[in-house]
Amino acid sequence: MHEVLAQLHMITITPWKLVGYLGTFLFTARWFVQFYATKKQKKVVVPMMFWYLSVSGSLLTLVYFIWGKNDSVGIIQTAFPMIVSIYNVFAHLRRHKPETVRPGGPEES
Repeated sequence: MHEVLAQLHMITITPWKLVGYLGTFLFTARWFVQFYATKKQKKVVVPMMFWYLSVSGSLLTLVYFIWGKNDSVGIIQTAFPMIVSIYNVFAHLRRHKPETVRPGGPEES
């Protein structure tokens, strides 16, 4: 997985880098989701999609740092915050009732 797929200027693209880029994209996308939800509800909210993107982005980035780069600093900086994201997902799933979408509900506001 370390073979070069492309060379763009001074950036070498490998399959592992694509995994890392995707993880970074997902981890960054969570802030846009949170911004959109806050703007829509006119109060600060952290939707579950924020935590799902946190876990999936962290997982892909962690995989990149473990096998693609073998970087202990990246592993530590990714693994510990991921524990908080996983905890929040499980805490939500443990106590949350299934969502129902109905006409006139909060998702249409």
